[in-house]
Amino acid sequence: MNTGMKIGITGLPGAGKTHALLKVIEMLEAEGVKVGGMVTEPIVEDNKRTGFAIIDWSNKSKGVFAHVDIQSKFMVGKFGVDLQVLEDVGVKALMKACEDADVIVIDEVGRMEVESEPFIEAVKFALDVEKPLLLTLHKKSRNPLLQDIRRRDDVRILEVTPINRNLLPYKIMKLMKGELL
Repeated sequence: MNTGMKIGITGLPGAGKTHALLKVIEMLEAEGVKVGGMVTEPIVEDNKRTGFAIIDWSNKSKGVFAHVDIQSKFMVGKFGVDLQVLEDVGVKALMKACEDADVIVIDEVGRMEVESEPFIEAVKFALDVEKPLLLTLHKKSRNPLLQDIRRRDDVRILEVTPINRNLLPYKIMKLMKGELL
């Protein structure tokens, strides 16, 4: 495993960023690699996306951090955002992964998540840890954190599209093993 490898997966909403990330996690865990961090899961009710849950990948605890029914001063589109859940589940998961995981995952650095200062600080901290890191990035956000990640020399940005979504996880695995540069 290439210890300094940091890969950002970007793409339009619904392109398959989380799908690609979950496939890479599955392949890593099949090889006995300990993966930690946070994964975002859509909440679908009556075939409509009504919110998002955050999952701590190592212990599978989860919380609803964005939902159409949440009243919040932080609104992204139709979703009210509960930053406390992001911090209680997501930030804790990131900090724990920095300590004891072999690979750190962050899904997603997006418009909702960057409203949280503790989340931003946790992402910056994770980027400086000497461990492989996989993160999904909102494609169009001009948030300073996303701009900084895109500018970093040590982060390789890959775009997921409907055409490459099934092959991308295999490419990421090769990159992480140092087979593709």
